[in-house]
Amino acid sequence: MPRAAAPLLALLALVAAHDNHMPNEERLSLREETRDMFYHAYHAYMENAYPADELMPLSCKGRYRGVTPTRGDMDDVLGNFSLTLVDSLDTLVILGDFSEFEDAVRLVIKDVSFDRDVIVSVFETNIRMLGGLLSAHILASELQGGGQFLTWYKGELLDLAHDLGRRLLPAFNTSTGIPHSRVNLKHGLQGLQNSRETCTACAGTMILEMAALSRLTGEPIFEQKAHKAMDRLWKIRHRSSDLMGTVLNVHSGDWVRKDSGVGAGIDSYYEYCLKAYILLGDETYLARFYRHYNAVMKYISRGPMMFDVHMHRPDMQSRHFMDALLAFWPGLQVLLGDVKPAVETHEMLYQVMQRHTFIPEAFTADFQVHWGQHPLRPEFLESTYFLYLATGDHHYLWVARAALKSLQKYTRVPCGYAAVNDVRTRIHEDRMDSYVLAETFKYLYMIFSDDSDLPVNLQDYVLTTEAHLLPLSLADNNNNSSYFSDFDDEDEMFQYSRTCSNSMDFLPETARRPLKNMMMECPNSGPLGRLAAKHFKPCDPQHMHTLADMGISILTLADGRVQLLQTLSMAKSSRDAKDGLIFMREMAELSEQNALVSDLSVRLCAVRLGSAQSEEILVAFPAQFGPELKGSNRIVSNVVHAKPAKVCGALQDASIYREKIVIAERGECTFADKVRRLQNAHAVGVIIVDNVVGSTHSTTPLFVMSGDGVNDVTIPAVFLFYDDSNTLKAKFAKNPNIIITLGEAKSILNEKYGENSNEMHVKEEILFELEKSIPNNHFENTVLNSLIGDQFDPKIIIPDSQNIKVNPLVVKHSQEIYSLLQSSADSDNNSFIEKLEEALHNEIFQFLNMVLAISKSRDASVKKDSSSTVSSDVDESADVESDDDIIWGNVTAYGPSTVACCLVLECWKPLMISMVLLVTAN
Repeated sequence: MPRAAAPLLALLALVAAHDNHMPNEERLSLREETRDMFYHAYHAYMENAYPADELMPLSCKGRYRGVTPTRGDMDDVLGNFSLTLVDSLDTLVILGDFSEFEDAVRLVIKDVSFDRDVIVSVFETNIRMLGGLLSAHILASELQGGGQFLTWYKGELLDLAHDLGRRLLPAFNTSTGIPHSRVNLKHGLQGLQNSRETCTACAGTMILEMAALSRLTGEPIFEQKAHKAMDRLWKIRHRSSDLMGTVLNVHSGDWVRKDSGVGAGIDSYYEYCLKAYILLGDETYLARFYRHYNAVMKYISRGPMMFDVHMHRPDMQSRHFMDALLAFWPGLQVLLGDVKPAVETHEMLYQVMQRHTFIPEAFTADFQVHWGQHPLRPEFLESTYFLYLATGDHHYLWVARAALKSLQKYTRVPCGYAAVNDVRTRIHEDRMDSYVLAETFKYLYMIFSDDSDLPVNLQDYVLTTEAHLLPLSLADNNNNSSYFSDFDDEDEMFQYSRTCSNSMDFLPETARRPLKNMMMECPNSGPLGRLAAKHFKPCDPQHMHTLADMGISILTLADGRVQLLQTLSMAKSSRDAKDGLIFMREMAELSEQNALVSDLSVRLCAVRLGSAQSEEILVAFPAQFGPELKGSNRIVSNVVHAKPAKVCGALQDASIYREKIVIAERGECTFADKVRRLQNAHAVGVIIVDNVVGSTHSTTPLFVMSGDGVNDVTIPAVFLFYDDSNTLKAKFAKNPNIIITLGEAKSILNEKYGENSNEMHVKEEILFELEKSIPNNHFENTVLNSLIGDQFDPKIIIPDSQNIKVNPLVVKHSQEIYSLLQSSADSDNNSFIEKLEEALHNEIFQFLNMVLAISKSRDASVKKDSSSTVSSDVDESADVESDDDIIWGNVTAYGPSTVACCLVLECWKPLMISMVLLVTAN
């Protein structure tokens, strides 16, 4: 940096600091408001739920395992061991409430027992219960040394931790050393022998707590088991990318899901690689972390955004959305010293929060909601705390204040704080997880506190993934030799541990400023030369510039999708136009590899109300479990409502479900659990209705019900959005004996209109039928691909995540059409078609004849004037190009009535017909 710039930067720093400075009085007021928030939740739990594991804040009662209606796998965190109290013990110490802490420790010693026949999550029990007990023991021992509190304490919490650790050990009895995901606290693996899969984070988030337990008790087995699991995870990383997958087989070590990111399923594995080095002092963990970190920043980071990729094909994005758990990543980057990218990703997350009040469980690149839940997660506040600690920038105090006020306004209820079922509606969910007290309020309090306000020196501790405190002094209390062994690349590995992070000597505001209102802006350089589709990153400005040179523009639609359009006349040169054609073709080839999305489009379902000729056909979405509704595989039966509606507990009058299709509601337990209960009651099919009021396929992203990895469901299930289900409910209310059919959409519509799917008039009728039920929405392309097939392939490009095929006729004749269009831009319609016929022989000409025949049959008039506009039959919200624009490649269907002819040739105004956008390029 030039010397002359330094004074200017210093001045800017002073100005920025003044602009966002928070007065000390307000900071202290927020600290005390946070204290009040904690006690509002804590007392609600103690008075209404204890000794239950969790408080249900809307019901104002406790959640017990085996008593409260089950939520499926979500309940594996529960063990009837007073989870919320144990998890929040050290928060009481952080708040300086030593008296309440002492009382709470007495209660835990008196009431908590692990001698229970209950199956629990090894991961959750380790981080919440074992971590909570160890942290509380360490703090109790320190307080005892002061001579005022806990003078009676004799290590009972450590005894409980030791007992729990012993009960978790059977989970490690696998051929790989990677622990099972669940264990029975009383019987070990009894009944779990068929358990095979676990997530990377589940297996790789044990080392801190297990090592602390070994070093406090002198028994090395806990640390050794956790070391061995970490060793095996390291060895099964992808050797060329250094990335980890998300789900693996504990017996073979094979990857089950190869998605790689920093969010759900993998997050705290990376965290514990770095924190194991900080706590235990073994540089091998640091070396491993650097290898992973370099890979993450190379393949997963897209500027401030973090998108999952395939671990074995890291240049390919595996999903188009991000999940809320990645919000911990900036905090981890701060611990590493890489502050600038931490500031950028945190700013991106803050903008998501500002847009939706809370960070939804998943969101797209332009901040649209993908999954709307917000269970009061702490990860964003965790990163806010570490960034404020590292930079001293009061911006982060204001960010924390905004989060606090949102919690107060939208989640505080008379009996604690309730999770948000959907950030768009802010409807509450009867749920307050233990981490709300253990982490969310703890981080808020620490953000608004000076070091002098806290009774412990946090610099002497490592905060676990559950924000429990483990002292750095444990590194000196090592009775165990390092367990690391058999590294075939150890010398190479250690060179990464000496890699330097970027300097922290910069102004956070300078990193945030370019990201204001960023949406799709995220700096990240791309390859030189012709841009290949596999390297394309939609948030890379260099790539965007290259696409502009090729005449390709990217539009972000209101529903969060990305649309690619090529306008040949806008290309910088003929060479750039040719590169653009190649790019679009490569995009099509990449889409062929996306098996999941292709499968989804094929498996689009329908619910038919009444007979085969019924006009009432509802679009439904499939499940990733149970039998597939395809072709003639259908379910036809009467329908009945489930009682209870959410099917998360014992069914009332189970006999009424026999041989029936059952309507159930989403929520409280997993989809698979609902279907299993109804399957056991001899139902033949299930329709699960969304619980978000107002949701509809015309405004809500595509939804597919995921399974839980257990392949025991034998009846089909489909998903209906809330508003879509009202038609079904109304029909049922009018005629309780109505017969409905669950099946593949293509098959059901073919039955109604005929099976000759190659006849254009049949397709036209199907399109008009769809127009009744799916007007102008962002599912049209999935629906049409499913119903019409590849021969008539309408066109949206959603990079890396959706079906993006280019019509084969366009690919085959691209150069001929390109030359023809350039030579006939001023021609009238007839001469254009004549030249088209001459150049492309009969293939496209026959198609045009069909197009014109359809238009005439609809009594549509061809407008000859170049200034003509789309008639009222066409979706007027569609963006129509000017006369000289030639749109190439895939285009969005502007509505079912307009899409039929947007197949090979598209949108030249002189050829616009009233019901379709027509001919000159697609």
